[in-house]
Order: sequence, then C-alpha cells, then structure tokens
Amino acid sequence: MPLLSWMYRLLRWLLGGLFIYSGATKLLAPHLFAVLIDAYGIVPDGLLMPVAVILPALEVLAGVGLLFDIHGSLVVITGLLLLFVAILGYGIWMGLDVDCGCFGPEDPEAEAFHGLRPALYRDMVMLTAVVFLYGWRRYRRVQTRKISLLMDKWLTRFNRHILNEQ
Repeated sequence: MPLLSWMYRLLRWLLGGLFIYSGATKLLAPHLFAVLIDAYGIVPDGLLMPVAVILPALEVLAGVGLLFDIHGSLVVITGLLLLFVAILGYGIWMGLDVDCGCFGPEDPEAEAFHGLRPALYRDMVMLTAVVFLYGWRRYRRVQTRKISLLMDKWLTRFNRHILNEQ
C-alpha cells in the first residue's frame, strides 16, 4: 500500500480518535463543560446544558464515523472544526482568558498553555488534515460507507445467526 494511502488511514484514525476522546471527556461531566461554554458568553443560559450534551455527542459520533469511513462523518468533523475555529477566534478577538474547553474540564492542555491561541493553531492543523482527506477521497475516488448499507449487513448477519440457533 502506497505511503499516501497509509497517510489517509492514519489521519482518519487520528482525527476520529481525537474527536472520540474529546467528546467522551466532555460527556463524562456535561455540567462542567457547560461552565466552560458559558465563559464565552455566546450561548443563552437555557441552551447551555443541551449544547453541553449534544456537541460532545456529535463529536463522538462523527469520530466513530470517521474511523469506519462512514459517509457524512468528515463533513460533520469539518463543520465542528470550523465552528471551533470561529469560537476560538471570537475568544481571542474579545481578549478572553479562558480554557478552550477542547478536551473537557480536566484538559491537561488548558493547565499547560492556558490560552486560546494554541488551540486555534491545533484546529488549523486539523483542518489541514481534513483538506488532505477530502483531496485524497477526490483523487482516489474513495467511496465512503453508507450507514444504511452497514446496518443492512449487520441485521442480515444477526438474523442468520438467530435463525441458525433456532
């Protein structure tokens, strides 16, 4: 397998794993993540908890989708990264001295750097990886898996297994 094919897989797995980890750590303490979101002052109080649950759940689902190369997952990750870049840019522009909230309340990066610029730079690097993934898919005509086809295969196997046991 050529080097670029391995790079495509590696970047997909790294981004997917990073989003799964990031989302999972936030889902473990959504109330603390809501406090981090509130520090930016852009989400109304009534929507803090729904956002603190839905956003990380979306990160986890998109990360899993990217690991398995499921159709639409890269689009969701791109949207999330663009959202994060916009929010970090807003925080820098406003001069906020807050934790980026990228990896939840126990973020070791926040303790080490305590600033938004390193998180913005990291997200820009991840966007570069996303551009590579899109380019590779276009160049190699990569067909992503449709979730409906995966579910059909799984259900067919499950039904065969059940029928064989009876």
